[in-house]
Amino acid sequence: MSHGPYRRDFLKTATMAAVGSIGFGAPGGSAQTKSSPEAAMPRLLLGCCAYSYDKYLDLDSRKMTMEEFILKAVDMGVAGVDMTAYYLKSTDPAYLVSLRHLAFKNGLPFSGVGAGTEMCQADPAKRAATVAEIKNWVDVTERLGASHLRVFGGLVPKGATEEQGIQWVVEIMKPACDYAAQKGITLGIESHGGITSRAVTILEILRRVNSPFAGCNLDITHFLENEYAQIEMCVPFATHTHIRDHFDRGEQPIDLDRVWQIFSKAGYKGYMSAEYEGGEDPLTAVPKLVSKIKALCKKYSTV
Repeated sequence: MSHGPYRRDFLKTATMAAVGSIGFGAPGGSAQTKSSPEAAMPRLLLGCCAYSYDKYLDLDSRKMTMEEFILKAVDMGVAGVDMTAYYLKSTDPAYLVSLRHLAFKNGLPFSGVGAGTEMCQADPAKRAATVAEIKNWVDVTERLGASHLRVFGGLVPKGATEEQGIQWVVEIMKPACDYAAQKGITLGIESHGGITSRAVTILEILRRVNSPFAGCNLDITHFLENEYAQIEMCVPFATHTHIRDHFDRGEQPIDLDRVWQIFSKAGYKGYMSAEYEGGEDPLTAVPKLVSKIKALCKKYSTV
């Protein structure tokens, strides 16, 4: 995947005109300059997040193992799975290697790993500890053979400003990206409420981090308003994507065809990963969502 040069002054406006004119280093592929003929060729891959089976993978319930999740994904025909870290029974190298080998034997790449770290920390000691924690998850990601780790911005602490929150996140993400870059791993900050509730804030964080190994794990469901416009702003910097069929706000249905048009137009190259969180049993609901995503990838992708 190509990584274009950064421009420090790219975020002068929050418009797509500004976003579309830059060569920002996002592994999704849409970050190539407009002069590149590949930029308009989307590559939308069917994925599934382990979190879709939270009710079964939760370590308290232990109704499903990660090995069983991998095999279930194979049965559904997905192209890659996002391995939610807190379902791993350990981070022992032998266990991680066994998961990697099982996935390989079944022709299933890991599209990435998700860690629960939150970077909006007011305490300098906690920020230092979070950097160390992310580095540890980078090592786990490497052992699993994945090239993407998603991390969370977190909530702005009470009494703090958004500007302070941005500074704290950048202070953590910058050295974490430097470490991840040594292993060829990209960090995707997830659009997941809190400090990442607005696209313009996510892009400002990425501007300051200023690394080709930083991007946005674009969860399309969590923006507070103008969701489609916010998605469109983030797509050029998307490193991985989470898909549901309802927005958080009022459980409003998502026009997934419209979403796929946005990704296709931007030339996104990467995983469109189902992340089911509804009330229906995941055993029946996840295959339905995966089926929707599969049809849309076939409709709008070059593969």
